[in-house]
Amino acid sequence: MKFWAFALAALFLVSPWSFAAEAPGKTTAKDVSRTIKDYTVTQRDEAIKSAKAALDDLDARIRSLERKLEREWDKMDQAARKKARATLAALRRERNEAAEWYGGLKHSSAESWDQVKTGFVKSYEVLRESFAKARREF
Repeated sequence: MKFWAFALAALFLVSPWSFAAEAPGKTTAKDVSRTIKDYTVTQRDEAIKSAKAALDDLDARIRSLERKLEREWDKMDQAARKKARATLAALRRERNEAAEWYGGLKHSSAESWDQVKTGFVKSYEVLRESFAKARREF
């Protein structure tokens, strides 16, 4: 179980969008949510760019965690392996939901813009909270 805690701690420490305190000038996950909420339909391209960057960051986090777990798999006990699998599965599901809303951002009508934008932000925040929860648990 010690490895699992170390892997998650390392994952959060190296990420440029860590959910802990940020260095001045760094973009935080909360900033991404707040920024996307403020975009109007005429600023769709900027919103899409911000959302894509946020999803790319989340993808990198998941890949990093997967690589760390693969390297240390043999050192983990059964309970840690089970927890790792469940956490990764949940992160992937939540990431896929955020990606569906991202697709909506790209293709939504002006009439549905606010609804789709809100859906993306909510799904992104759920995923962000899942990372934070994993951090607190390990």
